Amino acid sequence: MQDLLSHRGPDGRGRFERDAAGVALGHTRLAIIDLCTGAQPMSNEDGTVQVVFNGEIYNFRELRAELQSRGHVFRTQSDTEVLVHLYEEQGFRFVDALLGDFAFALWDGKRRSLLLARDRLGVSRCITAITAGG
Repeated sequence: MQDLLSHRGPDGRGRFERDAAGVALGHTRLAIIDLCTGAQPMSNEDGTVQVVFNGEIYNFRELRAELQSRGHVFRTQSDTEVLVHLYEEQGFRFVDALLGDFAFALWDGKRRSLLLARDRLGVSRCITAITAGG
């Protein structure tokens, strides 16, 4: 499937798989923000949360500053990493804090759940949560 998307992301590709959980995330990258360290999938510090993301979070600098004030440490300058840390703080409802045009898949290995979110026209959000095993 990544091969079919290669024209949309010629700057890199990444993959995360957990066979035991039946989950795989793939990403092809068009590098715009954080050209050096913004590779995806991107994870939290212990690797239990993984995200693949396309789009732009307009308010990621403000969200990042707020998260840093709460002790979160960032390894990149990308808007993608904000998703991981904001999810750690707020759970599935973190999508309500995002402003921008985006679509992403976020895997929580501890909860065995997948969050799929998509912004429509920069205004409304559609969230679907799927829990592995039921």
